[in-house]
Amino acid sequence: MTAQIDKVKPTGYDKYINWKLFIIPLALLLVILSMPTPKSMLDVGIEYSMGSKYTMEFLSNELFAIKPSDLSQWQMQLVRMMDKSMQTSSFTHKAFLKKNRNWCEKNDIPSSEAHLKEIKNFVGSMSPPIFEKLLKDAYQLQTDKLDFENLRESEKANALKAGFHVKAAVAIVVFVVACFITEALPLPMVAFCIGIIAMCTGIVNRENVAGLYWSDATWFIMGSLMFAVAFVKTGLDKRIALMMFGKLKNPHIKWITLVIILVIAPLTMFMSDHALAAMFLPIGILLYTATIASYGKEDPELAKMLMITIAMACNLGGSMAPSGAARNIIMMSYTEDMFGISISFGQWCVYCIPFLFFTIPVTWILINWRFKPTLTNLGSSLETVKNEINKFGSKWTGQQKTSLIIFIVMLFCWITEKNIIYNLTGIRFGIGVFAVIGAVAYIMCGVVNWRDYQTKVDWGVVWLYAGAIIFGKVLVKTGGAFWIARSLVSLTEPLGMGKGMGLLLSGNLITGLLTQIMADGPACAAIGPVTLAMAGIVHPGSSMIPLMAMGTAISSSFAYCLVIGTPPNAIVYASGYLNSKDYLRVGLMLWFINMAILLLMSATYWKWLGWPGLSSF
Repeated sequence: MTAQIDKVKPTGYDKYINWKLFIIPLALLLVILSMPTPKSMLDVGIEYSMGSKYTMEFLSNELFAIKPSDLSQWQMQLVRMMDKSMQTSSFTHKAFLKKNRNWCEKNDIPSSEAHLKEIKNFVGSMSPPIFEKLLKDAYQLQTDKLDFENLRESEKANALKAGFHVKAAVAIVVFVVACFITEALPLPMVAFCIGIIAMCTGIVNRENVAGLYWSDATWFIMGSLMFAVAFVKTGLDKRIALMMFGKLKNPHIKWITLVIILVIAPLTMFMSDHALAAMFLPIGILLYTATIASYGKEDPELAKMLMITIAMACNLGGSMAPSGAARNIIMMSYTEDMFGISISFGQWCVYCIPFLFFTIPVTWILINWRFKPTLTNLGSSLETVKNEINKFGSKWTGQQKTSLIIFIVMLFCWITEKNIIYNLTGIRFGIGVFAVIGAVAYIMCGVVNWRDYQTKVDWGVVWLYAGAIIFGKVLVKTGGAFWIARSLVSLTEPLGMGKGMGLLLSGNLITGLLTQIMADGPACAAIGPVTLAMAGIVHPGSSMIPLMAMGTAISSSFAYCLVIGTPPNAIVYASGYLNSKDYLRVGLMLWFINMAILLLMSATYWKWLGWPGLSSF
């Protein structure tokens, strides 16, 4: 069985470039880069590159009648806080007074308690209408009045460069999507191409390009693939698989996939989807390798089915509770900052958890319909697993216990790092750092050695997701993500999707499309202010606002179609049994069906519940 596993190579890694196919993404990239920069892109480039400068000049003059360079430290902090509030469409006086040092740190604004006290005394003495009008005037200056023709001559060259960067970011999107569809070159090389194109177009430079590839999510994928190696080496994956499936009276693949979905999907409300994907990946590989060992023949369709089941299950439940993902907290904070509407943990669960009752059976039916393996009875594979376990003995070995203890400690750290661990240490470690700490712990305890990591971790997948990270950062930094979102808004308005349920669907569609090409957290950070601002303008003071927040968070989890859309997709790709088109076999239909279910739930259950203290829409 081990020999069979070693022979498996991730799809595409052994192939050379296919120039006949690669000419398609390359031509699209060059055509977009060579075309004149559209005015809409130029406007976004100006807003992103010069908007804060003009806003700070305006606010400095209106508040203190001096230039930004003459502001004192607390005055500069106030102006920067107002500028950041405006960027996230947070205009209310009440929301501004709630901002604290943590908020300032998250937004890279130097702060101190003494300065915050002065700021709150100053802003508190202003009447709310005057303060809010000032922010809205600054916003109008940045979005409507800041035109290329009105710029100083010395600024026009920078404006043209910023507009080109927006165009280049959109060109990279087209290039990457075309590469994933054609599979003209190995996917990890697409990740390197992103950085190279960003360098060649001037979006990044040599000093920061390498650092942009790395983030907490990249560290997590690297660390989680390492501890998956420890699971397999010690036989822990076999014991967990037997605990999950050993009592099934009918071990048919359809019931195996149902158990996987029923276990993983609810857990994603409280655990990281990254962690669950990494935990279940070796179990899925084990089920497949044990099956082909018992039958004596390969069944690639079975392998694809098991891997896709794990990936899709991990993408289902993260938005059902605030604890499930950072995107939920992002939308909750945006809603309170922009409109003063607070969404509690319990309210979020009441509105969102019923969505899971629909998506679980839909996902299960789709997977069993789209994948047709020839080996469907896994009873013999479970017997093989039992025999493998018997080699270790009926009792847990010391290494298995050590492996499990380290994983449980890691799991506790992942769940509590934002609250308990942060409160005790004052350090935000991040789940990625803890994953790497766990990987180091496995070596220190003698469970694995570096050779295990070097030969059995799919480093191509690590680089693939690192490419997704720089991809998202380029889109956010240049304004490319904002331009895509605004363009989609302009496309949906003529279709009668500018108010009511059409507006809610419009917000969900925009988010659901954007999340295919960038991580859900950055997608929400980029699109959240846009969708919420749409809701506030068309249906002010109504239940549309919190419903749009929850709809945006849920639709940002619909990253079913591309490997880079979400960490679980990338992690299961490390199995080597999938190619990028396999995600589309289920993902495309699941995207449309779940989008329809979300709209149906919004029009019935959500509208029936309404929102306490807010009118209907």
